[in-house]
Amino acid sequence: MRDIPELSTAPWRASSYSNTNGGECVEVADGYPGIVPVRDSKNPADPALLLRAPAWTSFVDSLKHGA
Repeated sequence: MRDIPELSTAPWRASSYSNTNGGECVEVADGYPGIVPVRDSKNPADPALLLRAPAWTSFVDSLKHGA
C-alpha cells in the first residue's frame, strides 16, 4: 500500500468476542475504503496492520468456518 492513512483519530472497535476487562482482543477501524486497519487492544500505540479488504474478509470467513 502506498498511502498510509492517518489513524490517530480512527474509530476503533473491539471484537464482539472480547471480554469486558479490555483483555486480549483485536480492534479494527471502519471507514477506510479498500483497507482494514487492525491493532492489538493491549498495545494501541503500536503500529496497526493494514490489510486489504478482501484479505480481511477471507480471514474472518476462515475463522467463522473453524479454519
